[in-house]
Amino acid sequence: MKNYYVSAKRLEELKEELHELKTVRRLEVAERLKRAKEYGDLSENAEYSEAREQQDAVESRIIELEDIIKNASIIKKSSSQEFVDLGCEVEVEVKDKIRSFTIVGSNEARPEEGFISNESPLGRAIIGKKIGDSAKVSTPSGEVTYKIIKIS
Repeated sequence: MKNYYVSAKRLEELKEELHELKTVRRLEVAERLKRAKEYGDLSENAEYSEAREQQDAVESRIIELEDIIKNASIIKKSSSQEFVDLGCEVEVEVKDKIRSFTIVGSNEARPEEGFISNESPLGRAIIGKKIGDSAKVSTPSGEVTYKIIKIS
C-alpha cells in the first residue's frame, strides 16, 4: 500500500474530479456506447471502439483516484521549520543563484512552478536537511550542490 502525500486543497480537487467522473463522464460515455451500438456491426465500428477506449480511460482514472484518496496523507506544515520536510518552502543556493522550492507529494509536483516532489532526486536529497546543510544531486550534466539557505 502506497501513501500519497497531498495538500488538503489537492485532496479536495481529486475528490471533485472523482465525483465528476462518476456522475457526469461515466454517463456521457455510456450514452456514447449506446449510440455506437445502434450503428450495427461492432467489429468494424470505429465509433464503438473509440467509446470503449474512452470508457476504459474513465474507469482507470476512477480506480486511480479512489486509491489515491483512500491512501492519502495530508501534508501538514510543521510548526518547527528546523528541517526540510513535506510542505516546506525551501530556499537553496545553487551555482551562485538563489532558488525557492516547495516540497510536495508526487501528485502535486510542478517543477516549472517551483513545486518539487519528495520523491524526486532533489526532494530526496534535501528532505531532513537543516539550514546551512548542503545536498549533492546527480543530474545529466553532472553533480550539482544545493545549499539550504532558508526553510519556511
